[in-house]
Amino acid sequence: MLTQLIENLENYQLKGNFIFKQNSKLSGICNIPNTNELAGLYLFYDDDTNELLYIGISGRTSKEGNIVFRKDGLRGRFLKGKQFGDFRRNSLPKQMVIESINSLKIKWYGTYHSECFDHPRALEVNLLQTFLKENNRLPRWNKEI
Repeated sequence: MLTQLIENLENYQLKGNFIFKQNSKLSGICNIPNTNELAGLYLFYDDDTNELLYIGISGRTSKEGNIVFRKDGLRGRFLKGKQFGDFRRNSLPKQMVIESINSLKIKWYGTYHSECFDHPRALEVNLLQTFLKENNRLPRWNKEI
């Protein structure tokens, strides 16, 4: 079921991926468009084992059910977000060394923008709940649903 949900993400027109290595500069290799009105998902995989390590989003749903974009969009959330107690640009290489991960494959999907209106939080919850159900745990780098 999780495999099917992830395969369905490939139907989004606005999507991409890139490889992040321990010595990469995150902002230099990130190919997420630099636009404020873009929300969506990003998934981190161990590039060697293809293990799904993390599911993250940008964009939340207001009480009224409307999308609330981050002021710098999906790209900004990805680049400026914190993980492991520090900004990703600093923490990802350190965590990769700790876990002996050579490279990360990062896939991103624009799920809410001018031509698509799928709220990323609902997709994220569905992916995380399905992962939990199938594996009795969340992806290693996710702390909660």
